Amino acid sequence: MEQRRILRQRDAARYVALAESTLEKKRCDGTGPPFVRLGSRAIGYDVRDLDEWIEAQKRRSTSDNVIARL
Repeated sequence: MEQRRILRQRDAARYVALAESTLEKKRCDGTGPPFVRLGSRAIGYDVRDLDEWIEAQKRRSTSDNVIARL
């Protein structure tokens, strides 16, 4: 069985090449990757979800305005 790898917000933001504040805003507006609440204030991201979210962001043109949501 594969062990899940969970990253805290700071490391997840680095992983997806965003500022922590941007990742937090995306979490609040629902456009970011899925997350897990690890405690009352701790947020985590499964690396598999981050990889899927990154894949969903791929575009072929800068005029493609569709935002993928997972």
